Amino acid sequence: MKGLIKWILNHLPRTLLQRLAGWMMPLVGLWYRGNRYECPLCGRRYRKLLPYGYVTSRENALCPHCLSLERHRLLWLYLERETTLFESLPRLLHIAPEVCLMRHLKPHYKSSPECYQTADLESPLADLHFDIQQIPLADESFDVVICNHLMEHVEDDLRAMRELHRILKRGGWGVLLSPVDLQRATTFEDDSITDPKERTRIFGQYDHRRLYGNDFADRLREAGFEVEDLDYAARLTPEERTRYALPEDHIYVIHK
Repeated sequence: MKGLIKWILNHLPRTLLQRLAGWMMPLVGLWYRGNRYECPLCGRRYRKLLPYGYVTSRENALCPHCLSLERHRLLWLYLERETTLFESLPRLLHIAPEVCLMRHLKPHYKSSPECYQTADLESPLADLHFDIQQIPLADESFDVVICNHLMEHVEDDLRAMRELHRILKRGGWGVLLSPVDLQRATTFEDDSITDPKERTRIFGQYDHRRLYGNDFADRLREAGFEVEDLDYAARLTPEERTRYALPEDHIYVIHK
């Protein structure tokens, strides 16, 4: 299974994967039913989760039912337990929308669907399609922004961060997640590396342009945000971290 998933990730277009995964993966999950792991988004329990990774496959990473990864489960717990997102209907822009999160957010906004907008460069799942480096939306038009694992892809990440700052209302907040090497002091990027195989080897994925270090929060601050760098998993019990198969990733909460 590790080798098959790794091959699929590296050879099939992401848009095709997004169309196929929703009905294929739950069928695979029938073979993984059990009680050792639980996904906090869909509530399903499994004896193990699926492996996932472009270079090195991570054990117990992908929920077979809702397709949540470790970062999605950590983010969901944060949103559900630490924010008021589900107590009201703030105007929310969800960039690079993940199916596992959309399945909860769309029903929450059923009474006011205009307040929940999804956006991506090319994903067939998104309502809007644009380049995050030049967002065609009005200044201060959203209360909340969710944007996960995108900044490592764009050519000018600071420009993209400034665009998010521009469209976020005063007093607004958001969550930005990216792969961050917490052992690295500063971000590494080299635009001369264009070969997909070399990018995969160095940056961890064929379409990544940089590997963030501990200065990720500083880059967000340079774009104008106030930033909370949260080691949120450390606040949970060891039992929860194991049962939900959570990562050691940090959550970066932005405020304007």
